[in-house]
Formats: sequence, C-alpha cells, structure tokens
Amino acid sequence: MKALVFREFGSSDVLTYEEIAKPTISDDEVCIQMKAVGVNFADIYRRKGNYHLAGNPPYILGYEGSGIISEIGSSVTGYKVGDRVAFADVPYANAEYVAAKETHIVPIPDEISFEIAASVMLQGLTAHYLVNDSYQIKPGDTALVHAVAGGVGQLLTQMIRLKGGEVIGLTSSNEKKEKALSIGASEVLLYNEDWVSLTKGLTKKKNGVDVVYESVGSTIMNSFEATKVHGTVVFYGMAGGDPVHIDPRMLMDTSKTLTGGDLWNVLVSKEERINRSKELFNWIATKQINVQSPTIFSLKDGKLAHELLESRKSTGKIILTV
Repeated sequence: MKALVFREFGSSDVLTYEEIAKPTISDDEVCIQMKAVGVNFADIYRRKGNYHLAGNPPYILGYEGSGIISEIGSSVTGYKVGDRVAFADVPYANAEYVAAKETHIVPIPDEISFEIAASVMLQGLTAHYLVNDSYQIKPGDTALVHAVAGGVGQLLTQMIRLKGGEVIGLTSSNEKKEKALSIGASEVLLYNEDWVSLTKGLTKKKNGVDVVYESVGSTIMNSFEATKVHGTVVFYGMAGGDPVHIDPRMLMDTSKTLTGGDLWNVLVSKEERINRSKELFNWIATKQINVQSPTIFSLKDGKLAHELLESRKSTGKIILTV
C-alpha cells in the first residue's frame, strides 16, 4: 500500500510518499480502506520530534480519519465489510489502509461525508466535552471563547449557542472576527484590544462571564480577571505559551473555579465514542451546526498540507484524501 512516511525528524521535506507493507489485523480489529485523514498540529509536533510518536521508522503520522471497512477480525461483531466508519485516535492513518480496534471506531451516517467526518472527530468531540463535561453550559450563560475562529472555537461557539448560551469571542484579526460573528458569536474582541475591560463592560450585570474557554495558556490570568465571582476558567490548551502557576489562594479569595479537560480522558470506551459522535453527527446532519468546508490535499501532497497548517494562514480543517 501507499503511505506518507518519514524516517527522520525535521521540516516538511522529510515527508515522502512510498510503498510499504499493508497492516495485518488482530481478532478484535478491522482493516479500514482510508478515504480522508485529518491533519492536526500534533502531526507537526511529531514530525519535528517534539511529541510522542508510535512505532519505529518509517514513521506514519495521522490519528484521525474515515473510510470503509475492508476486512474484519474473527471476534468483531458490531461491524461488517463495507461499513463507513471514522475514528479520532487510531495511529498510522496517513496510509491507504489502517488497522483499528473495534472499540475505537464509530459508524458514519449516510448524511455525513468522509471529509466532514474526518474534519470533526477530534475538534468536534473536543468541543462536545467542553460544553457538557468540563463546564455544563446552561441557558443564559455567557462564555468567553479564546481563538473563536479556529476549528474548535467555531464548533464550540455553535454548541454553546445550541445549549442556550451566549458567546463573546477572542481572535487576532478583523477577518477572523467576521467569521466568528457569522457563526453566532454575539460579540468578538481582538487580542490587541483591552479585552478584559471590554468583556466586563459587555457583562455589566455579572461583571464578567460565567465561563472562559482558555486555549492560549499565556493569557490564563487575564481570563480569570474576565470571569465573574463564582465563575469558571476551563483550561484545555496552550497554543500561545505556557500558563503561569495558579495560586489556590486566588481561587479561594475570588470563589472562582479552574478546571481542565482532555479528550483522551473522555473517550474511554466504545460506548462513549459512539454516543458522543452520534450526537455530534446528528447536529451536523440536521444543520444545527455548520462545519466549514475543509481544505483538501491528496495524501501524496501531504508536505503541502503540513506547510499550509504551519503557516497559520488556513481557516477550517485541512484534510488528506486517499
């Protein structure tokens, strides 16, 4: 089979499109003929040697994707050859065929394309647990969403609105501001503004938001300042740098809550994967949530996909088609 591989860490130049052995499956696995693979910053970090990576050279990136089952193991009972499936955490996805545990795949409804399924498994399920588990959004809540025009930010905004909440977004440019407003954010502030004071001005009755979804990291103390007394900061990323250490006395004095969240602590069973993805796919199929059309490259052009993602000029998901 063909696969996108690399043998040493480095720039996108280390990626090559090669013929390698097709995977063999165990009794509890299926073989998936891949159709679409999501490209994520974790792939960039792994390619550079800055993040955990499974296996030995030649390394194969990719953990998120969709395709058609081409073979099933002897103990697999929930699926059959020809079924359309997707996954969020199966390694070696940048290839024509992938071996996956039955517990790690979910069915794709007919209304959802392979490309959209591969676009939302990681980002969509992340947004799903953020509004349901890390902090349960209630009607009337006001949320401050960092990186509101990003992949998670766009889905998070729409899910908050779906649950009756209001969103104040934070982003870096007027172009991204318009994008966030178009998907339902009530107000969008820029990082180069005094966004803490402006947020408090927009929430005069509460003097701050009910919850901040903090994915920048270096802005965490500003996020606390923008949160009301008894408010919550949900920390789930540090794209802008490491956060400072939090003094628990500050939490006591302000009656504020710091919580976190990681998708891998949520997707702990077959049932969790299926139930959460089913609700996510239903929201998309019924157009309660809109997913931006992904930017598509072929698997053999994975180098170009990596370069676009690293440039931070893309909006929406980047997908490799197989």
